[in-house]
Amino acid sequence: MIIQTSASPVAAPLDGHGGHGDASDLVRGISPVLEVPFTDDGDVDVEGFGRVVDYVLGTGVTSVMFPGFASEYYKLTEEERRELTGVLLRRTAGREGFAAIVAVQDHTTRLAVARAREVVAAGADLINLLAPHFLNPSRRAQIEHVSAVLAAVAPTPVVLQYAPAETGASLDAATIAGLVRSHPNLRLVKVESSPPGRLIGELAALDPPVISLEGYAGVQLPDAWRRGAVGSQPGCSFTEIYVEIWRRLTSGDEAGGEELHRRLLPYISYWMLDTELIIAAEKQISFRRGLIGSAHCRGPAHVLDAEELRRIEVFLQEFADLLPDLSG
Repeated sequence: MIIQTSASPVAAPLDGHGGHGDASDLVRGISPVLEVPFTDDGDVDVEGFGRVVDYVLGTGVTSVMFPGFASEYYKLTEEERRELTGVLLRRTAGREGFAAIVAVQDHTTRLAVARAREVVAAGADLINLLAPHFLNPSRRAQIEHVSAVLAAVAPTPVVLQYAPAETGASLDAATIAGLVRSHPNLRLVKVESSPPGRLIGELAALDPPVISLEGYAGVQLPDAWRRGAVGSQPGCSFTEIYVEIWRRLTSGDEAGGEELHRRLLPYISYWMLDTELIIAAEKQISFRRGLIGSAHCRGPAHVLDAEELRRIEVFLQEFADLLPDLSG
């Protein structure tokens, strides 16, 4: 069970496509989670997904992640997931200074280990690992699961995704620190607790420090950055806004970054009230921008009402200077 790419499967790389340094060094700044376009009939638009990948690669980011919640991974068949992962890895293979992060969310440890090894062999630069959460496994079971995957793919770098609101998982800084000591290839933690800042700060204060990314659509991005986060992993339909916020924050214009984030916050704070809501909103934005051919979400899904659609139009008008039309 190997994902087919244009190149032969390769052994676990430490240095990313560019061959310079550790691939985890490329997971900095904005690292978007790719969406999956469907046709109006609900079929996967493979060609459209290729356009999504190409668009995101052109926004100046140095890494992307697939598949995540924003990708509706839980609505994809194994064949669809494998095909789309192949599309991503073919487009990023040999791309210097860029890292492809492939996610592993399997609940069963055996399947998670198998998938992680498979995507590493296919060319993934990093693994994004979501701890098991179905039927509320114990913390010990979660640690054993994470440890097994880390050991299976070493030395390939791993991002541990901590999303307690979506999964009910409960991990603290001391637990994560223990995992890092036992498995040096655990390089980053994607913190999606609400708010994330306290855990990000606790991880940064460890000896040695544990590096964090902020998720959750960037709702707490400036605070996370001030507390030590090295980047953020939002959705991908308006990547340019996040890239500009990050550029301002990290180039000495903290006030400018804060101001742009304040403009964005009323939209993303509403959309993030429900995961299916922000998926539907981001797909509508991508559709209106001309990036994808349909805003379809596989059911069960959030159906945007008239006011939510109107607010998306307001959003597109407000940020028109940062969001060019992509239909050409």
